Amino acid sequence: MTEKKFMAGNEAIAEAAVLAECRYYFGYPITPQNEIGEYMSWRLPEVGGTFLQAESEVAAIYMVFGAAGAGARVMTSSSSPGISLMQEGISYIAAAEIPCVIVNMMRGGPGLGGIHPSQSDYFQATKGGGHGDYHLLVLAPSTGQEAVALTMLAFDLADKYRNPVMILGDGNIGQMMESIEFKPQESTVTLPRKDWAITAESGRKRNLIKTLYLDPVILEKRNLAIHQKLREAVKNEVRFESFMTEDAQIVIAAYGTVARIAKTAIKVLREKGLKVGLLRPISLYPFPYQVFAQMAERVKDFLVVEMSMGQMIEDVKLGMCGKSRIHFYNRVGGMVPSYEEIISEVEKITKEAK
Repeated sequence: MTEKKFMAGNEAIAEAAVLAECRYYFGYPITPQNEIGEYMSWRLPEVGGTFLQAESEVAAIYMVFGAAGAGARVMTSSSSPGISLMQEGISYIAAAEIPCVIVNMMRGGPGLGGIHPSQSDYFQATKGGGHGDYHLLVLAPSTGQEAVALTMLAFDLADKYRNPVMILGDGNIGQMMESIEFKPQESTVTLPRKDWAITAESGRKRNLIKTLYLDPVILEKRNLAIHQKLREAVKNEVRFESFMTEDAQIVIAAYGTVARIAKTAIKVLREKGLKVGLLRPISLYPFPYQVFAQMAERVKDFLVVEMSMGQMIEDVKLGMCGKSRIHFYNRVGGMVPSYEEIISEVEKITKEAK
């Protein structure tokens, strides 16, 4: 029987993680994602799991390293400055090819910034963040319900590619209360066998997990192997939503909270007779470059809307290859664009095109 609960996005992500058989959570408090740790602190003991508040974000990510290295499904969460503190450990985890899930509910920045929603961590999430050659797989929900599905998917992708997966949200996604549906099949999870993990299981070969390779020949092979699996992810794990783009003359490119607001703007603009659609990346890495390239063949104007100074727009430009005109509108510092502002920007583009 389907169960519905009225809950915040942070709580929905936490419950989805539990349903995905995550049994270990290590983290340190920081707004606007504290509800994830709070929820896990009482929920995990109910299912035989372990919650531990670390002394810092640095400690938390290395606890994740240890538990994940032993084969457990494990998650941590934080917000922008806390994720920055985790970057060295995330690089180590990626180098060791260990699966885990990391949630970042972005806040305004740089620096401590403020607790209001932002999208200014896009580069950090999609271009590596820490030192060395690696990528996280990055998923960006726009609703609480989608956050549930993507969180469960994140654990599967982490195991499939033996790579950290990040859920990239923001303060709105984390705090907004919505009716969330949990389907029965979401509580039935078959975990893969992890022959590479360090365990005390009798009869298994002794495994060693490390990231230090003093021989450059060996280290090059390790780097190439990591990037080969990421190329497989690029081929197989691109996710996006196309909304009212079939006849669109102007397409809005946005993700997360902003995409949700853009849908309202598009409905109003359609009532005014303007053919506007939305192309929403769901996987920010791998980014749907080819989808943007294909749409650029017939759409001449794209409006990129972000809560940053312009980060995803760089990937949109790469996808377009100069085939379309790219316009940009943004709010920063925790300010959220309204649907009226987006409508105004689209109307400006329409006037300029005449």
